[in-house]
Amino acid sequence: MSTEKKRLRVGVLFGGRSGEHEVSLASAASVLRALDPERYEAVPIGISKDGRWMAGTSAQKLLPDVLKSGQRVVLPADPNVASLVRLDDSRGGAMKVDVVFPVLHGTFGEDGTVQGLLELAGLPYVGAGVLGSSVGMDKDLQKRLFKQAGLPVGEFLAVQRSAWEKQPNAVLRAINKKIKYPLFVKPATLGSSVGMSKVKKWKELPAAMDLAAEFAQKILVERGIKGREIEVSVLGNEEPQASVPGEIVPHREFYDYTAKYLEEGTRLVIPARLSKAQAKKFQEFAVRAFRAVECLGMARVDFFLEKRSGKILLNEINTIPGFTSISMYPKLWEASGISYRELIDRLIDLALEQHAEKARTKYSIELPAGAAGALEG
Repeated sequence: MSTEKKRLRVGVLFGGRSGEHEVSLASAASVLRALDPERYEAVPIGISKDGRWMAGTSAQKLLPDVLKSGQRVVLPADPNVASLVRLDDSRGGAMKVDVVFPVLHGTFGEDGTVQGLLELAGLPYVGAGVLGSSVGMDKDLQKRLFKQAGLPVGEFLAVQRSAWEKQPNAVLRAINKKIKYPLFVKPATLGSSVGMSKVKKWKELPAAMDLAAEFAQKILVERGIKGREIEVSVLGNEEPQASVPGEIVPHREFYDYTAKYLEEGTRLVIPARLSKAQAKKFQEFAVRAFRAVECLGMARVDFFLEKRSGKILLNEINTIPGFTSISMYPKLWEASGISYRELIDRLIDLALEQHAEKARTKYSIELPAGAAGALEG
């Protein structure tokens, strides 16, 4: 009799209908390479830019090929199936996965939508649930929750796209009244600095608002903070832990999409040069931010250390941070003593642990004999 331990089938979900589609492919490729083949069978699952789901095999290393020539699949919102279903295979049938590792950034992936589908399908998955994902994707809502939790944030103002389009002059007056220049304008529900602009004077503001409005229904305007950019990784469910802090030193004027992904020169300083007291405060704030938005599994929390005042200001939380081997989230954990491969193991274990915990919850009640008939009548 074989004593070989059954490998977990891990569906690595990537791509998506988002401005961060290409970033997702880079992150997912790193995760697939790092999965321990003795413990896991990898199933790459790509979502094309128009929303088609394509599944590949563990032998397919080039993720664009999965999107071009993989098997068409769907994930039914039915926990009795709890598997992908092949659409264009003559054999048909289910393609089982034991746990899903979403490496989706941005809209329709990091915002709670895919997490809701996975909940309906009854599948364990890595990372934040529906609530933590949706709040973590909305930079306006998360900042409001941070303030309520007593965490320090800079001045900000949220503007609905419809308000900007109908009453631009009133919106401009409200911004000028509340926030000093320079300021940043960005889509409130997108990451990777897509659609973000730095605005130094009033005449630049309308174009920045128009750009951000192309990418989201809500626009966030924030005071520009001159200071160091400090980031902390968080790992865990009910008892989250914080990594050592790291520092982003961009080679451009600010850390935009180009500086992050298209050009070299930006430096990551790990650990950041901070006093012990400062490092401890960043870690404390990171865990409090994680809990404030009811996050699970993983998150990267971004801060500013303001030069003028020396104050720590919380910028945002990212519930599915960049996951390439050179991304800040895994590098911070590596500096804290957890290797990339071990980090993936821990995240999968946390996903299974959270799924088992949710299974303890009752979703229906048992009615006494005769009560069901009375209700129907």
